[in-house]
Amino acid sequence: MAGSVGKSQPFAAPPPMVAVPALQIQSFVPSTWSTGLCDCFSDCGNCCVTCWCSCITFGQVAEIVDKGSTSCGTSAAIYVLILYLTGCAHAYSRRYRTKMRAQYMIPGNLCQDIAVHCCCELCSLCQMHRELKHRGFNMSLGYHGSVERQYPTPATVAPSYVGAMTR
Repeated sequence: MAGSVGKSQPFAAPPPMVAVPALQIQSFVPSTWSTGLCDCFSDCGNCCVTCWCSCITFGQVAEIVDKGSTSCGTSAAIYVLILYLTGCAHAYSRRYRTKMRAQYMIPGNLCQDIAVHCCCELCSLCQMHRELKHRGFNMSLGYHGSVERQYPTPATVAPSYVGAMTR
């Protein structure tokens, strides 16, 4: 004990780091579409973008449905390439509707997805875009930007100073 008198520890231990969970984009509770197929004008901005340049809307949807593994630009470029070479971009975008329904347990089947994308491609893209916005994604930030916005990286905290011990 005598040897410990006068010795002090000037710094307290830093607080432990806490792991932050990743954005949950998969639902385990069956749900339905938050908006109808023909509710395009509930988001007029997206409706106009989709009408004049559907590849942008598709790229944004694909990036988020793929959880950021493909970029908006890459998906949009593939969509345009398929559209101009074959005229069947709806077959490509239909895959993302099916994938999105599976992620969020939205009822439907492959035949319905094919029919919707063949007959109402633009309405379907708008509905998918609105659904992801409804689920908390910021479409202009993309997948990674939405994750960072929802779960910001905790700031590093400098250790606090503890003064000398007194009697």
